[in-house]
Parts: sequence; C-alpha cells; structure tokens
Amino acid sequence: MHGDYQVFLGLDVGKDGHHAVALNRDGKRLHDATLVNTEAKLRQVFDKLARHGRVLVVVDQPASIGALPVAVARACGHQVAYLPGLAMRRIADLHPGSAKTDARDAYVITDAARTLPHTLRRVDVGDELAELEVLVGFDDDLAGGATRLTNRIRGLLTQIHPALKRALGKNIQHKAVLELLSRCGGPAGLCKAGRRKLTSIASKNAPSMGERLVERIMAALDEQTVVVPGTAAAETILPRLADSLRVVLQQRDHVAGEVDRILDASPLAEVLTSMPGVGVRTAARILLEVGDGSSFATPGHLAAYAGLAPVTRRSGSSIRGERPARGGNKQLKRAFFLAAFAALADPVSRAYYDRKRAQGKKHNAALICLARRRCDVLFAMLRDKIPYQPRPAAA
Repeated sequence: MHGDYQVFLGLDVGKDGHHAVALNRDGKRLHDATLVNTEAKLRQVFDKLARHGRVLVVVDQPASIGALPVAVARACGHQVAYLPGLAMRRIADLHPGSAKTDARDAYVITDAARTLPHTLRRVDVGDELAELEVLVGFDDDLAGGATRLTNRIRGLLTQIHPALKRALGKNIQHKAVLELLSRCGGPAGLCKAGRRKLTSIASKNAPSMGERLVERIMAALDEQTVVVPGTAAAETILPRLADSLRVVLQQRDHVAGEVDRILDASPLAEVLTSMPGVGVRTAARILLEVGDGSSFATPGHLAAYAGLAPVTRRSGSSIRGERPARGGNKQLKRAFFLAAFAALADPVSRAYYDRKRAQGKKHNAALICLARRRCDVLFAMLRDKIPYQPRPAAA
C-alpha cells in the first residue's frame, strides 16, 4: 500500500465502537478518541481529517465488526487497507510498554501504516466478494456442524455395536446410510427391518452400492449377539442425529449452489477451478484470501502468506535446517492442503507426491510440498489470467 497520503487513520474496531488515531506524515497526532460505530460519526471523523489531505484508513479487521467503517470510508472516497493481526502484535512489541488497550492498538496500526506500508494488505470488498465471504463463512459453520454430528454417530455406533460402525466405514454421510439410520434406527431396528426392506431403502438412494452396503450391514449384525447397555437410548437418538446431519448437508449443497452462482460472475473463477483438486468451495476461499494475486510480488510471497514456505533455522554452524511454518493464513493454508490432497488423483500431482514419499517424507510433509509447488502454479495462473495447462508426468 504505497501512495501519496497525508493522513493515516488507524481504527481498532470493536462491536459497539472503535478507537481512532490519526497521524500526519511527520507523526503528529491529528485525532485520538473513541468512535461510535454509526455512519454519521464515521463520516464526521473522515470529513474532518480530509481537510488535512489524502486519507488512508487502516483497520485490523475488514470483515464482521469492521465492515461498516470500511464501507463508509469507501463511500467517502478514501482508500482502505488492512493490517493482519499477527503483524500488528509483532509490531506492537517494538513500541514501549506492554499494555493491551484499544488506544495503544489503534496507535500501533496507524504508525505501521505511516512507517511500514509494506505490512498492509489491500481490502478488496466489492459487493460480490462481500456476499461470497458471508456465504463461505456460513458454509464453514455448516461444515463444523456436519463433522460434529458425524463424529457423534460414529461414537454411538462404536459404543453399542463396533462391527456396524466398521461396516458403515466412511459412508456415514452418504444419503443411503442416513436414510437407513433415520427409518430403522440402530442395530436392533436394522435387524428387525430385514434384508429385503434394507435393500429397498439402500438401492433407492444408492443404486450402485445399495446391495453391497446391505451385505456389509447384515454381516456386521451377525457378529454381535449381546446387547450393550445404552443401546435402547441410542436407538432413539440415532434417527434424530441422522435427520439433523441430512439437513445440514442439504444446506451445504444449497450454499454451494449460491457460491457457484457468485463465482460465475468472477473472471478468475474459471482460472481457479481449472486446477485439479480445486472445487467451488476451495476456489471461493482462495479468491477471498488472495484476490487476483496482485498484492504478492513473487510466488514465494504468496507461499509465505499461506504458511507453506519452510522457515530456515541457522545460527553460525551449530544449527542448520528448515522446519514447517507455523504462521501464515490458516484458512488459505487449509485450502491449499485440501486441494493438494484432492489432486492426488491427477497423474502429475501424484507423481510429484510419490517422488517426495520416496525421498523419505511422511504423508503430510509430502502434501505440504505438493501444496507449495501448486502455489507457484496458481500464482502464475492468476498473474497471466490463464487456466491450468497440464503437462506429462515425466516432465
């Protein structure tokens, strides 16, 4: 964020109000006071500072509680930037004192904008991206709820009938399994329903695997004859859990459709989804965190921001080596990691992954290496605005 700014306004945003500190280019305080989170008060402060020259507004959180200040600043014609929280805390250690107050945080944000413009990130919050951010955040909440319900079902089955849990395996979220649990309940209900009814239910929801699923279920039911205490209660709870999980998964499908609709309007969506392993949800997360990639000078900068670049440890001749980065953007790192895992079906990605495993790296380390390599490719795709172009695995 470089520009000819005469006023730097830092906002430590809060739910009910913010603390605002404004400095000029020489570090003189122009404003230092709490600020009520209303449009009228925000416009009043922005207009007051605009008399001193061009204003750069910097926030520590551009979304959620910081959305209104960002929108009002843009409506007033001011440029808006974002100082990541981790960078802000590290810069705060360079200032005297150890207090943690809103006024001190606002001053740190403002002073960093004035003296360290390279630490700032541009805030790309158009109408489409703002809607996309809300939908993606809601989808993340739904994903957490689906994981919690799935683990609860697995836990109950492990408690009362481990063989049945092993038979269902990783298919707990399949609509055929959820329909069976919803209509029949637990082991007793499945056994009472019989093979014919189970096959009818399963084949209707999973024509290709219905019969094999029922065979596994019936074989598992024959393995255990004793009734574990708590089975009766589990029989009544499992249908409710299955219904709740089915509703959450349906909501995720609906949200994915809305995300896909918004992505269709973005020219970068086709570029992102052309890469193997990058689906609608992953493309939306990358678009939100990276934008068009112009904020990053090199692929290494993008990898460091995502926490994929290894950190070198060297002190003279005593300590040498590299370790995985623990910082970076956690959500972006997770998106790259999951995309790399999904890309193992691609021959080029699989060949690179196998080569890293042959070098002695474990599964997660090899996936991180693959994600780092794909980060370079993604940077070039965003820079040149061209879709993914596969190469032969030998190359």
